[in-house]
Amino acid sequence: MFLISVVIPKGKAYNRLRHTNDVVEIEKRLPEVHGMTKPKINSPEAPVRRERELECLFEISQSLVSSPNLHASVHRIMDTLAEKMGMSRGTLTLLRPETGELIIEIAHGMPEEKKRRGKYRVGEGITGKVFETGEPAVVPHIGKEPLFLDRTKWRGDITKQNISFLCVPIKIGKSVIGTFSVDRLFDEDISFEEDVRLLTILASMIAYAVKLNQVMEQEKARWVTEKTKLQEELEERYDISHLIGTSRPMEDVYRKISQVAKSNATVLIRGESGTGKELVAHAIHYNSPRATKPFIKVSCAALPEGLLESELFGHEKGAFTGAIEQKKGRFELAHGGTIFLDEVGEFNQTTQIKLLRVLQEREFERLGGTRTIKADVRIIAATNKDLEKALPEGTFREDLYYRLNVFPIYLPPLRDRKTDILLLTEHFIAKYAHEHGKEIKRITTPAIDMLMAYHWPGNVRELENWIETAVLMCDDKVVHSYHFPPTLQTAEASGTQIRTPLSTALMKYERELIIDALKSARGNKAKAARLLSTTERIIGYRIEKLKIAPKKYRA
Repeated sequence: MFLISVVIPKGKAYNRLRHTNDVVEIEKRLPEVHGMTKPKINSPEAPVRRERELECLFEISQSLVSSPNLHASVHRIMDTLAEKMGMSRGTLTLLRPETGELIIEIAHGMPEEKKRRGKYRVGEGITGKVFETGEPAVVPHIGKEPLFLDRTKWRGDITKQNISFLCVPIKIGKSVIGTFSVDRLFDEDISFEEDVRLLTILASMIAYAVKLNQVMEQEKARWVTEKTKLQEELEERYDISHLIGTSRPMEDVYRKISQVAKSNATVLIRGESGTGKELVAHAIHYNSPRATKPFIKVSCAALPEGLLESELFGHEKGAFTGAIEQKKGRFELAHGGTIFLDEVGEFNQTTQIKLLRVLQEREFERLGGTRTIKADVRIIAATNKDLEKALPEGTFREDLYYRLNVFPIYLPPLRDRKTDILLLTEHFIAKYAHEHGKEIKRITTPAIDMLMAYHWPGNVRELENWIETAVLMCDDKVVHSYHFPPTLQTAEASGTQIRTPLSTALMKYERELIIDALKSARGNKAKAARLLSTTERIIGYRIEKLKIAPKKYRA
């Protein structure tokens, strides 16, 4: 049996740990352990000590408030303890749930290689015991204490040093999350009780900082995860292979996107409104080396002329009436990434000059400012205007036109790529059926013929809007021609007006109905008859008369 000089203050008495054949017994006793006398709490030096404690606590509280960074805050606490209270070698250990070990998170002045050695299982050594019991511990002489493991070998030969070790638990609520410990020179007049009280107060303050740090780390990890997920979704959504269309004009667009995406060249996308210029801009950015950087879109036509310059280049406080604070412009926000200038043909002359400078010099100043700001930004512009016509009219600068028109991409109108209409229609039906919770399988032949006959002045955007309307109006699993708006169904509007005898028109409509039924029935006449609420004999007769071949629809 041997005595262990681990003292745990508890009221006016101390707990003594006694080893008997590796079984720890706890007994209460009062004054002495290895010659140590009871702390002189009411000594003449007590008021001076309390004043130092108050100064110490004030400085530490200021440190915790001024910095949300856990490591910086704890290092300041350890600096203050060393300077004000003579406590050195402060160490913060935290439990790693994944390994179940206590590891040294922060150590005052400890080299990194020694810090890595500081690992303890719960209940192992003084640190492990404090964590396990949730009670503070004091070792008056570390060289005489078998439980003191000295894993880090930080102090040299501890048997030759007169060092005391104080360790307190760090708790959040009733849960112990780690420990906080310090060294100090042993002195018979030292009040360990007051030291432990001070360290316990600091441990509660550190616990708050640890909790705040954990919340911030969790939020940061969640934000990083969400950002990565969104980035992957954007890259997937705007992958070139996901652009819809197999027509020859669209194949030319895909080829040009692949050629220019990996460079930093300025791109000018031309085409009518609704052809998908923004989709092409996204595809270029998300297939470029700048894909992880910002993609900033500016709708130039939607911004008032007086605000456009401020939106693009930012402004300083007081630059104009209402500029109550400094504001970064879109070019600054897009630093390192891409800026998409939609409807660039709407720029006024003043803004055109500033944009020309950005393209030439890659720099600009905020409105009302004098500091030159560098612009590491790729520019993609788009317009539906005939810029060549605007040049002689003087509404668009010739030098700016040539700076923008480095790599032109022309998007064809939908009327010039009618072979893509069916692909686009199927895509939009699937998209809006999912969005509105409907089960729609297909679109009828008459409806397809109607879409193919229309001249589409609004291009793909117009087609998408009408498909969404049809999906909303559809009550069964098939989109019919009557689900489309009257404008599309009007012969004059679509340019498909014809003069046909009623009997011929009825026969044509009947033929389309029977063909649709046979498609659904995979060429089975009996099933087709049931779909049309008639008999197989009548269907067979009408099939023969209308010269329909059911075998064509069996596949």
